[in-house]
Amino acid sequence: MSGANRIKGKGRLTPARTLRFTFDGKTLSAIEGDTLASALIANGIHLTGRSFKYHRPRGMLSAGPEEPNALMDVSRDASRRTPNVRATVQEVFDGLRATSQNRWPSLAFDIGGLNNLASPFFAAGFYYKTFMWPKAAWKKVYEPIIRAAAGLGVAPSEPDPDHYANHNVYCDVLVIGGGAAGLSAALAAAHAGAQVILCDEQPETGGAFHHETGAFLDGVPGWDWAQAATAELRAMDNVRVLTRTTAFGYQAQNHVALVERVTEHLANPDSALPRERLWQVRARQVVIATGAIERHMVFANNDRPGIMLASAARTFLNHFGVAVGSKVGVYTACDSAWAAAFDLRQAGVSVPAIVDVRPDPDPALLARARELGIEVLAGQAVLDTSGSLRVKSMKVGKASGGSTRDIPVDALIMSAGWTPSVHMYSQSRGKVVWDEASQRFLPGRHVQDCVSIGACNGVDDLGETIAGAAKAGHLAAKAAGSKVRKSWSAPKSASAPSWAGSMMGSAGGAGAETTVKAFVDFQNDVTAKDIRLAVREGMHSIEHVKRFTTNGMATDQGKTSNIHGLAIAAEMLDKPLPQVGLTTFRAPYTPVTFGAIVNHSRGDLFDPTRRTPMHGWEEAHGAVFEDVGQWKRAWYYPRAGEDMHQAVNRECRTVRESAGMFDATTLGKIEVVGPDAAEFLNLMYTNGWDKLQPGRCKYGIMLREDGFIYDDGVVGRMAEDRFHVTTTTGGAPRVMHHMEDYLQTEFPHLRVWLTSTTEQWAVIAIQGPRAREIIAPLVEGIDLSNEAMPHMSVREGRICGVPTRLFRMSFTGEAGFEVNVPADYGEAVWKALWARAEPMGACAYGTETMHVLRAEKGYIIVGQDTDGTVTPDDAGLNWAVAKKKPDFVGIRGMKRPDLLTPERKQLVGLLTKDPNTVLEEGAQVVADPNQSVPMTMIGHVTSSYWSENCGRSIAMGVVAGGRSLKGKTLYVPMPERTIEVEVTDTVFIDKEGVRLNG
Repeated sequence: MSGANRIKGKGRLTPARTLRFTFDGKTLSAIEGDTLASALIANGIHLTGRSFKYHRPRGMLSAGPEEPNALMDVSRDASRRTPNVRATVQEVFDGLRATSQNRWPSLAFDIGGLNNLASPFFAAGFYYKTFMWPKAAWKKVYEPIIRAAAGLGVAPSEPDPDHYANHNVYCDVLVIGGGAAGLSAALAAAHAGAQVILCDEQPETGGAFHHETGAFLDGVPGWDWAQAATAELRAMDNVRVLTRTTAFGYQAQNHVALVERVTEHLANPDSALPRERLWQVRARQVVIATGAIERHMVFANNDRPGIMLASAARTFLNHFGVAVGSKVGVYTACDSAWAAAFDLRQAGVSVPAIVDVRPDPDPALLARARELGIEVLAGQAVLDTSGSLRVKSMKVGKASGGSTRDIPVDALIMSAGWTPSVHMYSQSRGKVVWDEASQRFLPGRHVQDCVSIGACNGVDDLGETIAGAAKAGHLAAKAAGSKVRKSWSAPKSASAPSWAGSMMGSAGGAGAETTVKAFVDFQNDVTAKDIRLAVREGMHSIEHVKRFTTNGMATDQGKTSNIHGLAIAAEMLDKPLPQVGLTTFRAPYTPVTFGAIVNHSRGDLFDPTRRTPMHGWEEAHGAVFEDVGQWKRAWYYPRAGEDMHQAVNRECRTVRESAGMFDATTLGKIEVVGPDAAEFLNLMYTNGWDKLQPGRCKYGIMLREDGFIYDDGVVGRMAEDRFHVTTTTGGAPRVMHHMEDYLQTEFPHLRVWLTSTTEQWAVIAIQGPRAREIIAPLVEGIDLSNEAMPHMSVREGRICGVPTRLFRMSFTGEAGFEVNVPADYGEAVWKALWARAEPMGACAYGTETMHVLRAEKGYIIVGQDTDGTVTPDDAGLNWAVAKKKPDFVGIRGMKRPDLLTPERKQLVGLLTKDPNTVLEEGAQVVADPNQSVPMTMIGHVTSSYWSENCGRSIAMGVVAGGRSLKGKTLYVPMPERTIEVEVTDTVFIDKEGVRLNG
């Protein structure tokens, strides 16, 4: 046997399977199947850490994922260290190293414990008041101290050597929770023919049967029935059982995220196995069977090590075979704690007294207590406890006053009732409702295809739970479309003793009125006094109380504390508890590692890398690449001896003098098709589209509702009911989402279909005076003359024998064509065009040259010359806004008075007085360089380049009232000097647009 507190004959672990682990450097023994918590208690250790704010000694409160206290730093070697691991969840493996947190120099003697003496100065909300003054002290004094003190564990600094997996899976029925309810629902659904996934966060299924020993199903103990049911499910082809798997997030359309701990319990895991696996499940139906969470009692010094939930003590005893103490006191407002007392006493543990705040407990309970020789103190309360690093005694008396009595104990178990675990239901956007009869919040109307069953739905009776779960599983399978093969017969249950069925006790506990520390939220050191102070300070919303006190904001997200905080606030406000409301339950249900979320997306795989079909050719011809979103784009093509500026200058000259080839594949492309396609574009863009003829193109501007520019691009009408829409490279996904969102929510009556075709087309831009000459011999079926195909036209034909959509358009101001061909032919067509272009003196050019050339013509780039606060008028694009259209997205926002004032920042050209000075993008613009600091900024530089074609620097910027300042001198203050600039028009070359026609 391992550990002094192991009880022979108790528990379900095999004593012969021993393990070794260390805690704070001390080597200890455990049994295979132990959690770190059960192994520590078996070795007589209750002190496991220190609280966040006051550094008070803390031990295990629970035996499950709701644990707020026993958070450990766990490692298997120097490179594999994880902070803030819940000891009640972490399984012991041979060689595990656990270290306590938030203490120095040791756990028993912690200098931070001085905070406890200063606790009167750290009342709720003290940080909101203390750190506001003096303002100058924040950066130098407050922030460094707060950052040093923040958190419980220390984040690892070494790279994570493990790998993680991601699996997307579909099923008919997802069952969350492997207790009696979840197993019954899964069996019923599976026998009905549904594809079923059952997940449970524990290593074994069974739920409450881990601690409950008085329930029988078909004459079999509940635990044995659960294991047999699980074996039956595992043997079925249409079922997947996932243990050690937590459902932590319930998103829209029945998308549920699960995280599986694959190797966290293994001493020497196979390197081929992932450490954790993220399951992204899309289910037709979801069955929520998440049970209930026991609440603690609120009384003075209820946080000492050795004080824990009654269900935890019962789990440690009945499942792990470990007694939480040799002399265990019981404090309760609920029948279920009596069962824990009886189990302990029958195992040979001394139980000095059961203290029940209720004046008249069930006579059957009283009789059983007398039979076992346990004293019962009904109508009384635990008023205080003593002990330093472990509880030593409990002070008992009537809450109303009078004589008290000290009872020696080395552990104290408690129960204030049970709270249905409605977290998954709440995440599904369901609204909980208050059940007056049972005094608890329960799931209301389900807004997604899901159902809550068992204890999480307020069902207390075991027989009723199983029958209801079987029916729910059967109906879920049917709703998922399964053709029912056969029905599953639910087992007959002999209900557990009556005390196990009571799920709701007092919301608080006697002693909550005390002015000493009666803790509500253990991890964040929130007391009942703090909740009351928050209400007195004017926090009448429970959400405000939460933020003022941090109640429920710890890693356990208030699983044990939320209802207590709510009850105390309701009492202070003299309101019924449901009127005060309930805080929001958000994902994740329990903390999830960054590794599980990030998965393979790190290092070279941090972000998907997208390459165009011409990438290989560009790489072979010396292109230097830049990252634009997820795309690798050719930045510039340096020749021998050229730096970037020389290469860009050469490319800029060549395009304007001869021609240039540019890879424009990355531009977003969306096919808008349907009888109402033109009407849809009328609503999405500022322009009008009804009169655009097939074969013609138009530049379009898309706004947000507030009237600011969202994206732009050229749209070609391929047919009466078909448009080819282009977007910016970075804007492609969001524009597609933007369109789809409006189509589905605002304009669902329109007969329109949207398809992203960005990857379908390779795009080659040929720009320059010789562009037509380069492509003409390769094009079939298209007349390229100015008369037949003027600027802003689109034609369909063939090039190099390949189907093409050929656009006559330009982003450089030169005569230009954009060749769209199926992506598979992109490189071949590019090579054929290059074979024509190179002998004519043309060049391949990159994005930097493209930026310079478009700036010379005053063409904007959304996101560079706009910043989310620029309107079409600000950008000088009012000509692209239809004046007679009655409606489009952003029309009302555009008409706000503050967006029409002439003093708004407007896009203008900026020419430095010294032509060789190139402004910095982002540099601020002022009207008076001699004003005192801080200066009044009237704008900033958005684009700035050296223009080889202009022989000088050019720039654009947004300046308040900019158009009225043309010809005026403004100033750009820089660290070394102030630069004079003249406000000009945004077009710096070919103002008449003659070059567009070649």
